[in-house]
Amino acid sequence: MFVVFFLLSSLALMGQSSNPGQTPAAPGSSGRAPLPYDMIREDDLLAHTTFLADDALEGRAPATRGGDLAARYIATQLALLGLEPGGDKGSWFQDVPIVESTIQPDFTLRARSLAGGAAADEARFAYGSEVVAFSGRTEPTIDVDGEVVFVGFGIVAPEYQWNDYAGVDVKGKVVLVMVNDPPATADEPDLFGGKALTYYGRWNYKYEEAARQGAAGAVLIHTDESATYPWQVVESSWTGTQYAIEPAPETPTLALQAWVTDGAARKLAELGGQDLDALRTASTERGAKPTPLGVRVDGSITQKVTRKQSPNVIGVLAGERETEAIVYTSHYDHLGRRDEAAGEDTIYNGAVDNASGVAALLEVADVFAHADARPGRSVYFVATAAEESGLLGSEYFAAKPPIPLERFAANINLDAMNVYGPTRDLVLLGAERSTLGDVAADVARDWDRVLGEDAHPERGYFFRSDHFPLAKAGVPALSYEDGSDFESAAAQGRAERYNETDYHQPSDEVTSDWDLSGMVQDVSFLADLGWRLASLPTMPTYRADDPFAGPRTR
Repeated sequence: MFVVFFLLSSLALMGQSSNPGQTPAAPGSSGRAPLPYDMIREDDLLAHTTFLADDALEGRAPATRGGDLAARYIATQLALLGLEPGGDKGSWFQDVPIVESTIQPDFTLRARSLAGGAAADEARFAYGSEVVAFSGRTEPTIDVDGEVVFVGFGIVAPEYQWNDYAGVDVKGKVVLVMVNDPPATADEPDLFGGKALTYYGRWNYKYEEAARQGAAGAVLIHTDESATYPWQVVESSWTGTQYAIEPAPETPTLALQAWVTDGAARKLAELGGQDLDALRTASTERGAKPTPLGVRVDGSITQKVTRKQSPNVIGVLAGERETEAIVYTSHYDHLGRRDEAAGEDTIYNGAVDNASGVAALLEVADVFAHADARPGRSVYFVATAAEESGLLGSEYFAAKPPIPLERFAANINLDAMNVYGPTRDLVLLGAERSTLGDVAADVARDWDRVLGEDAHPERGYFFRSDHFPLAKAGVPALSYEDGSDFESAAAQGRAERYNETDYHQPSDEVTSDWDLSGMVQDVSFLADLGWRLASLPTMPTYRADDPFAGPRTR
């Protein structure tokens, strides 16, 4: 009853904004879309975010009570706006089949030297503090026992003449891999994107390539610098319950997928008489050879496997050309809750990541629904499931779209909005890859805004949210990122601290020091951008030399 009362109270509050005129004026507004921007209000954004991040939703993990409540809330909001359902069989929901695996925390990774038999020739790494482990397979118990081979960055990239698996057969073995890309050099300043992370540097690529090579397992070495986040993020993200889409029968999988701390990796190398720093240095050179460590690891993963469904929520606003569309995406899931000692916060509320993004999506839908005209193309609003588990909802949407994927002109992804105050700039990750960037530049001029550059290209944010599966399939896509040129130094400090202390932690909650005036600016901009993309007479395209141009040109 509490949740129902809270829901109804939140809905009532939506229409009672005390600050109805918070949308900033656009100095160059002659080119703006005909949208009622004054409907984008701080109070409405805060109300949506507060409900979705409430403890009652228990962290919105996939296929849980809290996740289901979030999905129903979003569907209710879209229905109240007069949108049409775009899910399965005329419903608001596209059910995403997922495999839920709850890993038992008694896992221990044991390593032993192949050269000796004494106790000193063995090491054990504890779950959580030194190693996290999960599996690409669904058996209740999975035993792993294999020789360890260090394969540097674990990359096979013919276009860069790079193959870290050259000359070695890793079938049935466990590879030890560094995350991130090989560093650029003075002779090759653009090697693997230079400073910017490529997909080859992402953790999921490392597992995918190891599986293609026939390895039994892959162990990734964590450092704060290479992963671009602290060990606590690894521990919170990859311990306990994990989610995946059932792999196709022909898809290669790993029995062991693991991360280890830098200290554990050093011990592992030393056990085989190897110097990890020397191996790392050698691996930065093209042509470096894989190195068997002279070590064997074993462990047994015990997991409870359940097959469930978690829905994408899909609403549609019909356009003048209903055979074509643009799509806004924003994930509503988060990490659920953790088991901790009494008195500690156990709920990952995910207020910024990504209740705020869903609030933004709902406000964009609101102004589109109240426009005086229909958009040129239909507009899909998709709140995706299981993004935190590997972009599962958006992968499923891209694989089973409600209209043929080639008819989607563009994707705008909303993830982790600005809750700290106005900025002069904002960032649209991936805009430079396609003609979307040209349209965005026009919108920026009309709003007297600056399109900033990705402040942290080394973190690979372009590969870490729900636009990426659509981009891989050839849909011109971009993802919102808040700016860094804040009008207030205090706001900038709060934004910088978020990634250090609150990202993927229970402390990501709605707080009294939020300033949503910058979020109003950004949502207004993003609504204008979407309307203009829906109105373009021709389909946007990727730049000819961009890797994502391939699916629509071949």
